[in-house]
Amino acid sequence: MRSTEQKLQARMNFNNRRGFTLVELLVVIAIIGILVGLLLPAVQAAREAARRCQCSNNLSQLGLAVHHYEFNAEQLPSGVINPDGPIRAEQIGQHVSWIVGILPYIEQSNAYRKFDQAAGAYAPVNKPVRSEPIAILTCPSHPNILVDRDDQAKFALTNYAGCHHDSEAPINDDNNGVLFLNSRLRLSKVLDGLSQTILLGELRDMSDSLGWVSGTRSSLRNTSVLNDPKTFEQNFTGTPPAPVEPAGSLRVGGFGSYHTGGAQFVFADGSMRFISSSIDSETYRKLGNRADGELFGEESNGW
Repeated sequence: MRSTEQKLQARMNFNNRRGFTLVELLVVIAIIGILVGLLLPAVQAAREAARRCQCSNNLSQLGLAVHHYEFNAEQLPSGVINPDGPIRAEQIGQHVSWIVGILPYIEQSNAYRKFDQAAGAYAPVNKPVRSEPIAILTCPSHPNILVDRDDQAKFALTNYAGCHHDSEAPINDDNNGVLFLNSRLRLSKVLDGLSQTILLGELRDMSDSLGWVSGTRSSLRNTSVLNDPKTFEQNFTGTPPAPVEPAGSLRVGGFGSYHTGGAQFVFADGSMRFISSSIDSETYRKLGNRADGELFGEESNGW
């Protein structure tokens, strides 16, 4: 039998062997770092998928609101209400957007009652409403921020726009989309088919936006181009990269989103679809025209 001294020495040797060596510790740290590096992209992808799903839900709710408006008023809301056109991107005019018209159908009846449409989008009396951020108008992949022009003008933004035309052209009463200047269309007048005509789509907001109350390029777009998403800091510490249009510009621009690969759209039948940024340009253009009578052809596969 081992002596007590031998047993004590054996126990001490065992205790000394329980610690990690420096090499072992470095190996464990390296493995943990690799696992974290593999996990983070998956977490970010899951978060973006959740944001995209919420964005899709926002658009679906807006599309449903437009349909409820059409059912009750027997016409679609006007893309923009103004005495005449074309519509310039400036704080002059009535410029009441289609979003103002559907406020009662997105649980914003108080804002609708407080908004004086006759006074116009930029009137001081409408400042409380136009500076009110509405969650359903904001894509979760981008913050709902206020554009502060001066003490009299603060505009809450929207990431969703109506389709006014199938190509780059000023917003006017002769556009061939479904929401344009003083438009009062019935869904029955969408002759190309409701499932083949874009009603609403995503919009990358701009630093020069006039807000969701304004029926300018701030809430209307065309199918001239589908913008690719640009890099944008997820912590939102900076200003979104976007071109600033000259004051009073007639340019409108196309749809776009902060989601990878394309943008989400609501069609006139109420269906939601994701359109890839690689879509054939001619097919995409046809989707913005309510009554061109053209066939899509083989190039439409995949949209």
